[in-house]
Amino acid sequence: MTTQHKTKSKSLYIQHPSSSFITKTHPTYRNIKDNMKQSTVIFTILFFTLFISSIHALTNVKATMTINSFEEGGSGGGPSECDGRYHSDNTLIVAMSTRWYNHGQRCFKFINIRYKDNSVKAKVVDECDSTRGCKNNIVDASEAVWKALHVPKSEWGETTVTWSDA
Repeated sequence: MTTQHKTKSKSLYIQHPSSSFITKTHPTYRNIKDNMKQSTVIFTILFFTLFISSIHALTNVKATMTINSFEEGGSGGGPSECDGRYHSDNTLIVAMSTRWYNHGQRCFKFINIRYKDNSVKAKVVDECDSTRGCKNNIVDASEAVWKALHVPKSEWGETTVTWSDA
């Protein structure tokens, strides 16, 4: 026979495998409650880690691609910000405007650059410093990037592209 008691406070009842009910005062209830809290915290951390990561991944960003020499004595002016070294203009590399360079967060990461029907994957090795005259929408690319995208020589220097984090 089951009896019901009416009380002002609500009780939570959990069916225990032994067929007895566990109330809030039962030690097993406290263990279950603590485990649920831990699971919720872990889920929340994982969710926000993935969410924040997805915010930083940019896609199809319109930009102006300019040409740059990353070699010593070239138009780049000095060694690359990411590693303090010069790089061959025959490698698929870029410098990015200050806001996209993001304090070096994109160093050695790859971006996909799209020009008309062509695309290429290039590595970020430098900053195109927006405080020193570089516009805030620049992907400054090596000669190798221009060749890989099949940009006609008549357009070399400056052209519109889109880029995405790879």
